[in-house]
Amino acid sequence: MTKQSIILGIESSCDETACAIIRQDGKILANIISSQASIHASHGGVVPEVAAREHLSAMRPVIEQALKQSGLSFDKIDGIAATGGPGLIGGVLVGTVTAKAIASASNLPYYAVNHLEGHALTPRFTHNLDFPYLLLLVSGGHTQLLNIKGLGMYERYGTTLDDAAGEAFDKAAKILGLGYPGGPAIQEAAKSGNPTAIKLPIPRQRYHDCHFSFSGLKTALANAASTHPEPLPISDFAASMQSAISACLVNRSAIAMEAFISSYKHKEQPSFVVAGGVAANTQIREDLQNLASSLNFTMVLPPLEFCTDNAAMIAWVGMEYHQIGMNTELDFAPRPRWPLDNNATPPPGRGVRQ
Repeated sequence: MTKQSIILGIESSCDETACAIIRQDGKILANIISSQASIHASHGGVVPEVAAREHLSAMRPVIEQALKQSGLSFDKIDGIAATGGPGLIGGVLVGTVTAKAIASASNLPYYAVNHLEGHALTPRFTHNLDFPYLLLLVSGGHTQLLNIKGLGMYERYGTTLDDAAGEAFDKAAKILGLGYPGGPAIQEAAKSGNPTAIKLPIPRQRYHDCHFSFSGLKTALANAASTHPEPLPISDFAASMQSAISACLVNRSAIAMEAFISSYKHKEQPSFVVAGGVAANTQIREDLQNLASSLNFTMVLPPLEFCTDNAAMIAWVGMEYHQIGMNTELDFAPRPRWPLDNNATPPPGRGVRQ
């Protein structure tokens, strides 16, 4: 029986220090995450300097826990993968230096992984999904629509012009006094709210493209809250904000589906993958599922534990490149910005998230 390769992955691009070990057949042998959410909660968001210090203190224990959970030692590992960007550069540096040190000391290949590629390829190990497929990546730092053509072959249909969807949730929660992280707080408050009670704009509704924008929506919410009589109907505000964000995601995804279908007319029922932390929102999942069904797409939702930041997805990308013998040189420099599609046409406006 042929030995299956095993890759250890490290993720540290934001406020989770994570380590996972994955086997070639997609079996996860270990998956450890140390979250900093409670530390950053009092600040209403992630503080980069604090996050970097926490990564430094948590990195070794997390790796040791992963090795213990898997029952393996470094001599049974075939490669080391780590997020090389994009992300908060302090955390990315911690993960990169750690991975390089382990790879060098253990004489193992090193794989610098694009964090976005981790999300993009997650359904490859959770659902054994074949290329190509349409991806909506919707998280705290990124909101993009991508055609996932093959390994290392990604066409970006659209990206955010300002805030990501997850940022919009966080800022809305702060405006409404609901705390951090904002996504779960908004969803909980929205359960008893009326999504049509507060009139909010649907971002970029008049543009026939796949780009997103949420900063104007955040401003509209702040203005509505500041002029509304006290006490504020918090549930109505939360439900209305959630509904507006979902509508924007649905509208842009519908346009991307049209583009994808035109490129793959032979595919009878193409796949539509929704990944990233915002994919945990129940209302957004339902609205996107309805859209996918109406346009004859099969919607693929990775398990929630693999929608948010995790090291299993990083390890898996390392595995995909390991299988084709494409490792990274040890002089790789971490990148705060690292687009998946270097040939993408720049969208209109400034301050574009990559």
